[in-house]
Amino acid sequence: MSASKFSSRTIWFILADMAMIYGGVMLALYIRLGISGAAYQLNENNAWYKIALATGVCLLTLYIYDLYEYTVIANRRELFLRLVQALGIAWAALALLFYFLPPLFIGRGVSLFSVAIVLVLLLSWRVLIHTLTGHPDIGEKILIVGSGRAAHATAQVAWDRRDAGFRIVGFVTENGHVPAEKIGLAEVLGTTGDLEKIIREKGVNRIVTAVRERRGTFPTETLLKMSLAGDVTIEECTSFFERVTGQVQLDMLRPSWLIFGGPGRETKIKFFVREAVHRSLAAVGLILSLPVAILTAVLVKLDSKGPVLYRQNRVGKNGREFDVIKFRSMRIDAEKDGKPIWATTDDDRATRVGRIIRKIRVDEIPQFWNILKGEMSFVGPRPERPHFVAQLAKEIPYYEHRHLVAPGLTGWAQTNYPYGASVDDARRKLQYDLYYIKNQSLPLDLIIVFDTIKTILFGRGGR
Repeated sequence: MSASKFSSRTIWFILADMAMIYGGVMLALYIRLGISGAAYQLNENNAWYKIALATGVCLLTLYIYDLYEYTVIANRRELFLRLVQALGIAWAALALLFYFLPPLFIGRGVSLFSVAIVLVLLLSWRVLIHTLTGHPDIGEKILIVGSGRAAHATAQVAWDRRDAGFRIVGFVTENGHVPAEKIGLAEVLGTTGDLEKIIREKGVNRIVTAVRERRGTFPTETLLKMSLAGDVTIEECTSFFERVTGQVQLDMLRPSWLIFGGPGRETKIKFFVREAVHRSLAAVGLILSLPVAILTAVLVKLDSKGPVLYRQNRVGKNGREFDVIKFRSMRIDAEKDGKPIWATTDDDRATRVGRIIRKIRVDEIPQFWNILKGEMSFVGPRPERPHFVAQLAKEIPYYEHRHLVAPGLTGWAQTNYPYGASVDDARRKLQYDLYYIKNQSLPLDLIIVFDTIKTILFGRGGR
């Protein structure tokens, strides 16, 4: 999932779902019990709170089943199946909860009516949203200033995220002539000299500037006048790309943008709270995973020769090296010549048990200890081996900036990008890592933790 997962659009989407689920259960209560019976349940049996509990469980399962993703909403069959599965799981979880805590029970009849009503409401709502967001006349009209690679990449992410209401009305070129009639899917409408006229005629809401070289070609005065007048919103392509995709596009990046748009100074209290939360999560994880860890250790030992635990040198915060601890998932001669080798998804060096524990990420459990020792955080860029760090730093700009923060057990790149085993994969993951470093906060960390749980449950994501 992209940055849209915590965008204002998604927040409104969740709030609308919350109202429909709560209202649907309330309607079921009145249908099943009548006005007097429903009033009694609400006022005497605290049904308000019971319905709120049911709403919260439903929202959680909708999130787990990716029902805030445009690709799911766009496919009607997939949408229906996932909604049925999500609501089924939600009500099964609630039934289990009611069994152990009978005072929370709403009623069988109410539950049955609720499932049908909520399913119809959520399905209709999503079909309506998809229809509206696909309409060409609805949404934010965007004009791109520029005609190069950055302009094309900016337009492409807007086309890919049309569900967010982005509409590219066209391009204006910055060098005084029109290079072509079209760039990608949109027309070249003129040059920067025609900017004001084009904005009036097309009803532009947002201008995205994608001009690499600004001397003599950038329409500074025109944009300044429009910005001060409040006629349109003006944004750099780097910021637009970051906001829409949850990545920092390396080809667009200028050091000044990172300097002035960075996370700002981290106070001692913020650092203390974040560290406390991360280490608390690690402690809880270590305790909860203990039975699985013991079983894994036994299976690793029975499956192949060699130690149960495996230590590997990695690069941490500020370039300090440390040994990451994992359950051994490969043969002891996996790197018999001593030369580091990229690990791949279906690595033939993995043992039988190793293939399983790598897939479900059980091999990472010992790293809770690395977090408690302060060598890692719960969330951050995944630590890499020194050999690969040296190689990648030569080939990828800004790569060593990953080490400005502590490495993590999971990270923004791991929840957004599949398993990587090449320089190109490392480059793509760095774009997510830089986004995390620039925007790191406790709320973002918690989103990543929840996404990681979802990734493990459904077997998606990278490492």
